Amino acid sequence: MKMRQSLAELEEAFVEEASLDRSRRASLRRTAEKRALKRDLARRHKRGSMRFVLLVLTLMLTAAVVIVVMFRTLYLLLG
Repeated sequence: MKMRQSLAELEEAFVEEASLDRSRRASLRRTAEKRALKRDLARRHKRGSMRFVLLVLTLMLTAAVVIVVMFRTLYLLLG
């Protein structure tokens, strides 16, 4: 009798441990997915900010070049 009771207890403990392990793995997976999404969002934000700064600098450089060329052309035409 004692052997069967002990075996049943071992089986029950094994089932309980397996269940806890599954839930732990699922929790770790969810946590890892959340971290990955957070990193991706931060990376996108940083990339978007850099692109915006590059766009503004490009527009300012283009405006400066156009102004210089326009005044040189005016100088040549009127000079």
